[in-house]
Amino acid sequence: MLFDLRGRGRRRTVQGIYLALAVLMGGGLVLFGIGGATNGGLVDALNGGAGNSNTADNRLKAAEKRVRVAPSDPTAWAEVTRLRFQAAGTGANYDSVNGTFTAKGKAALAGVKDGWEHYLALNPKVIDTNLAAVVLQAMGANGLADFQAAARAAEIVASAKPSAAIYEQLAAFSYEANLTRKGDLASAKAVSLAPAAQRNSVKQQLTQLKQQIAQQAAKQALAGAGAGGAPAPAGGAPGGGGGGSPTP
Repeated sequence: MLFDLRGRGRRRTVQGIYLALAVLMGGGLVLFGIGGATNGGLVDALNGGAGNSNTADNRLKAAEKRVRVAPSDPTAWAEVTRLRFQAAGTGANYDSVNGTFTAKGKAALAGVKDGWEHYLALNPKVIDTNLAAVVLQAMGANGLADFQAAARAAEIVASAKPSAAIYEQLAAFSYEANLTRKGDLASAKAVSLAPAAQRNSVKQQLTQLKQQIAQQAAKQALAGAGAGGAPAPAGGAPGGGGGGSPTP
């Protein structure tokens, strides 16, 4: 991840940025399924017809047994990833008051990332974009804060279900991951897809977000230099030039 989120002030800054983005982007598009989907969003992943905790636990155990038996089956890994996310959002794993995963929940989210990486490594013919929408929630600021992984998931969703909302998320995660070119391209795409009356607002808010993230990175770099070491940038090539282009 690009930033250290252990400091209370840093966490509040990032959460504030993403709260503003959720309002700007119409976060429900991701929560309830992007681009008109009626399932596969965050709410469905958390509730998912899992029933009681024993049933959900049994389903997860069965899915994990399946990937051990058929480790080359992308469908099995997709199911494991989805069920692990459900488990990470239940009980003591999730702080519903603040809308964040607890330390225990974040440990469970590491399994979500592992399942997702196994799934992608198998090169499924058609990537499950609903699953990608779930993963970008797990990897985002209130989850693992793995912004490079979140940007990758957002790019997959954007390629299949383009909208201003998902490109705004792709831009935000790309800037956090130091993928500046990818972020700039996604920002431009978000502006072009936004309703005409909202384009100036979208452009201004994404520009402000980019500046805020850059300022935080500069402060962290100065703090690191003052402590006798300069942290290497994460998530992309030095200078933020990497990352390629988001799919139009």
